[in-house]
Amino acid sequence: MLAWLLCCLNAHAQSPSPDLLHTVLGELGQHTAIRAAFIQQRRNPALTQPQESHGQLLFVTGHGMLWQVQQPYQETLALTGSRTLRIDASGHPQTVRNERGVSQISQMLQSMLAGQLDAVMRQFNVSADGTAAQWSLHFTPRQARVAQVLQEIQLDGGAFLHGIRIDMRDGTQTDIRMTDTRDAGPLSAPEKQALGLP
Repeated sequence: MLAWLLCCLNAHAQSPSPDLLHTVLGELGQHTAIRAAFIQQRRNPALTQPQESHGQLLFVTGHGMLWQVQQPYQETLALTGSRTLRIDASGHPQTVRNERGVSQISQMLQSMLAGQLDAVMRQFNVSADGTAAQWSLHFTPRQARVAQVLQEIQLDGGAFLHGIRIDMRDGTQTDIRMTDTRDAGPLSAPEKQALGLP
């Protein structure tokens, strides 16, 4: 599932390219609300074929994300802070059991897209490579219990985030590719309601 990221350099953070990291975060932080189409592929060693889904996402700085799967089934999830809600066809929210790892990744990505860094650096080692026009960020967990489950998260992009890859210790890999990423424009009433906006 989704995964989201945070980070900010401090005396204990090790990054081979701090200037690039700050440049990337500054660029991402300029966009307070974005929309994008996504294709998500999930590979599991127990399955011969990857599971693929398509949909749309909406991210609003400080409020969270709407994750709308359109194929092969329809589902809308609202990820706000540490909570995940399923939005039914009539717009009513239902609490979803949220695995701790999913919650951590979601919060991390939300902060990352908001151009923030300090919270993630407490939980992840971060390295950056590439250029401001084409970059990759790599996140590896600091906490041993998280590292037993999660191997690495990789983000790549340019002016916008283009992709997220999550590698788990059990060999499961989730790859999310984003296209048609753009500033969101006005939000609809149901979108505002789902994200708790006035």
